[in-house]
This record gives sequence, structure tokens and C-alpha cells, in this order.
Amino acid sequence: MDVSLTLWVLTIVGLCALIAVDFFIGRKPHDVSVKEAGIWTVVWIVLAALFGLGLLIFGGGQPAGEFFAGYITEKSLSVDNLFVFVLIMAKFAVPSQYQQRVLLVGVLIALVLRAIFIAAGAAIIASFSWVFYIFGAFLIWTAWKLIQEARADQEDEEFEENKLLKAAERRFGVADRYHGTKLWIQQNGKRVMTPMLVVMLAIGSTDILFALDSIPAIFGLTQDPYIVFTANAFALMGLRQLYFLIGGLLRKLVHLSYGLSIILGFIGVKLVLHALHESGVHVPEISIPVSLGVICSVLIVTTITSLRASRKQAQTEAATGPAESPAKTDIDV
Repeated sequence: MDVSLTLWVLTIVGLCALIAVDFFIGRKPHDVSVKEAGIWTVVWIVLAALFGLGLLIFGGGQPAGEFFAGYITEKSLSVDNLFVFVLIMAKFAVPSQYQQRVLLVGVLIALVLRAIFIAAGAAIIASFSWVFYIFGAFLIWTAWKLIQEARADQEDEEFEENKLLKAAERRFGVADRYHGTKLWIQQNGKRVMTPMLVVMLAIGSTDILFALDSIPAIFGLTQDPYIVFTANAFALMGLRQLYFLIGGLLRKLVHLSYGLSIILGFIGVKLVLHALHESGVHVPEISIPVSLGVICSVLIVTTITSLRASRKQAQTEAATGPAESPAKTDIDV
């Protein structure tokens, strides 16, 4: 798809305008209700659908199909990211009325970082076609790793700060409590970070790890940087509302990791086949309609089996009583 500089600029300006509207509507700290989260989730999905429809009208079926396949893939991977966001919120004991502000800024940091990753990925792909072998092998390995993690006991999992975050805390220091939405304060004559800034950086920097999976995955569906960027942008910008909407549902999606592993493995195989095709080997390539069908089917089946398994477990616990577990200590912040 031939995208002019003007279209790039208009797209970025439009996305910034949408983000600004979202920010100013929710700028006052408050507890986000399920109704509010539901309305904004629908709004972002409709906007993504309208954008895809615009691609269909002005660009044709191929770009539109690639966008929807990429958007659905990124959206499903971002749902898995919400598990980590829950752990981060618990780790730093973020007051409920500030969580929507934390997520908004954290997602903006993630969007900027992903834009850098996308630009780098596009440049590498343009110069070295063999990189598809690496992307494909990495996604297949990630799929296997996801299955292993899903089979392991994750009950007592906690968020661990990365080295970048620990370095920032040592360099600037952290206040002992939240000060509203302030990011910096003066404490003992020194300018220090507040926990609010720390948790924003935690969410934004943690997305770097998620991008290592999602960026190769979407490049397996399309090599168009414009579609890659917009699909990521729409998937990420609706993530904040999705956090509040399905926060209680996350624990019921017990088979989500298995579904994501199948999707990543499938895209990994698609990348390897594409790399072989580019190398002159006559192998079948997987079309976008087939990819879109597989991704949607896996997500639907995964959701249905997850809800059935959760309902069965709830019925079993109601009949026999939940198993006793050792008492947990509070997390120090």
C-alpha cells in the first residue's frame, strides 16, 4: 500500500486528537464504572472498524484484511498483557481512582516505544528478507514458552521490577506515598519521583517485552509499516477501558495462553513459509483470509472453553468448598 507523507501526518494528528479527547474526558481522577468502560471500549472498537472500512474503500480488500487481522491479533495479545497490569497495580498499591490515569500515560509510553520498534522492524525487513526466518522461529519458540507457562502454577505470581525501573528509582529516589496525580515532589530538599510516576514507567517499560512478541507477529501478517502502526495504535488505545471492563473476567480466561500460543505458532509457521517463498522455494503461502479465519476461530473456541472450565470449577468449589491455601502476606510498596 502506497502511503504518502501527508497521509502519515494526518493519521498521526488524528490519533493524537482522539487521545487528547480521551484524556480530557477522563482527566479528573475517579473510579471507572463498568458502564463508562463499556461505552469507551465500544467507541474504540467502532473507530478501528471505521478505519478498516476506510482502508477497504480507498485501498482495497488486501490492506483492509491485513489491518483487521493485525488489529485482532494485537488486541488478543494485549488482553494477555492485562494480567501483568493487574500485578503492577497490586505491587504498587495504586488507588482505584488513579488507575485510569496510570494506564493512559503508560499506554502512551508503550505506543511511542512500539512506533520505534515498528520503524526498526520495517527497516530490517526491507534490507534483510532472511529476518523472517528469525521472526518465525522466535514466534514458534514463544508459543511453546506460553504453553509451558500456562501449564505451570501461576497462582503466586508477582510483578518484578525490571533493571531500568530499579535504576531510575536509585537515581531519583521515590516518595513514600502517593501525592494525587503529581509525578514529582520536593522531599527533604530533593526532587524525587512519586509512586505514580514509577508505576507509569513500569507499565510503559514492561510493554517492551510484550512488543518482542507482538511486533514480529503482526509483521507476519503484513509488511506494511502503516498498517502495522495503525493496528497497534488502535489496539493499545482501547486497552485502558478494556482493563476496567473485563478486569473481573481475566481470571476466567484460563485457556487464553493456550489460544495465544496457537496463534503465535501459526503466524510463526506463516513467516517461515513466506521466507522460504522469498528464497525461491516453491511452498504454499497462507493467505490473509485464512489467517483471519484461524485467529478468530482460535479466540472464539478459547473463550468458550475458558468460560466452561471456569463455570465447572466454580460449581465444584460450591459443592465441595474451595481448597485451603496458605495465608499470603501483604505486598510491601
